[in-house]
Amino acid sequence: MYLSIQNRDGREYLSIQKGYWNRETKSRTSKTVKVLGFVDALKEEYDDPIAHFRQVAKEMTSNEKTQRHITIDINMDEELPENAQGAYNFGYAVPMKVYHTLWLDDFFKRKMAGQKFEFNTNSIMIMLVMSRILSPGSKKRAFEEKGKYFERFDFSLDDMYRALSHFAKIGPELQQTIYERVRTKYGSDTSIIYYDVTNYYFHISKPDEYRKYGRSKENRKKPIIQMGLAMDADGVPIHYKLFPGNTLDKQTFRAVIGDVRLKYDTGRIVVVADMGVITGDNIYYLTGGKKSKPLNGYVFSFSVRGGAAKFQEYVLDDSEYVDASGKPATADADFKVKSRLEARDISITMGNGKKKTKQVYEKQVVFWNRKYFNKARAERAEVLAKAETLIKNPSKFTKATTYGAAAYVLNIDYDKNTGEIREKDGKALLLDESKIADEEKYDGYYAIVTSELHMTDSEIIDVYRGLWEIEETFKITKSDLAARPVYLQEYDHIDAHFLICFISLVIIRLIQKETGKKHSAAAIIEALNKIECMHEFENIYLFGHSSELSAELGKAFAIDFSKKRLRLDEIKKTLGDVKR
Repeated sequence: MYLSIQNRDGREYLSIQKGYWNRETKSRTSKTVKVLGFVDALKEEYDDPIAHFRQVAKEMTSNEKTQRHITIDINMDEELPENAQGAYNFGYAVPMKVYHTLWLDDFFKRKMAGQKFEFNTNSIMIMLVMSRILSPGSKKRAFEEKGKYFERFDFSLDDMYRALSHFAKIGPELQQTIYERVRTKYGSDTSIIYYDVTNYYFHISKPDEYRKYGRSKENRKKPIIQMGLAMDADGVPIHYKLFPGNTLDKQTFRAVIGDVRLKYDTGRIVVVADMGVITGDNIYYLTGGKKSKPLNGYVFSFSVRGGAAKFQEYVLDDSEYVDASGKPATADADFKVKSRLEARDISITMGNGKKKTKQVYEKQVVFWNRKYFNKARAERAEVLAKAETLIKNPSKFTKATTYGAAAYVLNIDYDKNTGEIREKDGKALLLDESKIADEEKYDGYYAIVTSELHMTDSEIIDVYRGLWEIEETFKITKSDLAARPVYLQEYDHIDAHFLICFISLVIIRLIQKETGKKHSAAAIIEALNKIECMHEFENIYLFGHSSELSAELGKAFAIDFSKKRLRLDEIKKTLGDVKR
């Protein structure tokens, strides 16, 4: 509050005014709190009315802040200003704190040095990351919704698109910077590295040199790009790389893991991955061809159904299996496991392109789980039901709609022009009972091979089970962060898009880590979105949501989300604190 001195017909007139920022009109305004009168009249009571009431205004301001109690004068006929902002999000203070703890603001400001930008790239990245986490959509939509944050986003839509090209150029260096800061501030266990590959589809009419047809993880007939992603033992992303859509999973392995080994100062690593990346070349690359004390190690899933006959015999032989307590497994056990040390021949590619056989000495762990057994049977039952319907009513299906079921039907053929089903060589459609019986033998069985001979069976299984986190990570990027479908056309814009998704993913994973990994990404995002407020009166904002999770997030990141009302300066102070 302050003392206002106005000139009225040559006389000084005093009043106490209260100033506040009007977010609707985006201007500073004020209202009269107390009318005082003319100075010449007030001198009859006060020696120096101006000095006196300046002190009064100062004390009124102090008292209001101290007492935390104000009287609100509400006009029920007041109308909303044109284009009034609805709710304002305050939950973004949590990801904003992680963003600044990672020194991303410092990184982007340094990278602006020497560049002829008329806009703030850090401000643009903050908007894009917060939007990607809390309200994922197109870049244009993010720009249109920027007013719901208590930030000064002073840039145009064109500025934002121009910044994407800049982000693409500095992306590789940024990944390394994020990893170093994660390791310094939050800790990063890189003795175990989880690796997997996924792909993202594009709504384009035909493929190009980057977006190509490949094996889509979602069975979509759209051009895709491949992404290889490496994560640390806590499930926090370390490094990713993009590849043309027709790149095989196994071909991405050395490029990504090679970057991790050479650029991230991780020391010796043990890579955990699914069977899609298992090749002799990748194993040889990791171990350096050494049977004892390999340079780096691996824990890979191994195909039981695709294994050699002797390996399958070993798996199905009930001898040597033990249950979870270590006792010989009985027929009613829900879990059983056994292992052996075994030499295995692998094929590697020499420098001249020729193949050569090498031998690796590894531990093979085989286990059976009743839950996985039941799951496999239930999933197959659904497919077989479809196959039986197909056999009875083939006219209701085409090649496009027989996916999965056709694999269990004998004598099936298709019309090349229409895709309609027909009998092959005039033979009736039949259920492939032999194939079903062969597959059922291996239901519930899983195999893992590893270079880490010293690890116990339970340790190996536990390490491998951690791979679900990278699968969940891909689900987060595709669903919670809506990383696909991708509508951007320029290659550097596409690269920037996935960089933004990567930053957002790291932040979400760190929020999960700081809250004990008890909550899903979806639950955290929902809670942050609910921490919102409405402009109530002058500089006062009203909150209407409280939950155990919002309180937990506040406690973990030292942000008070408990107040029903906050002044704008208090909100800005909190946001200022999280940026330090």
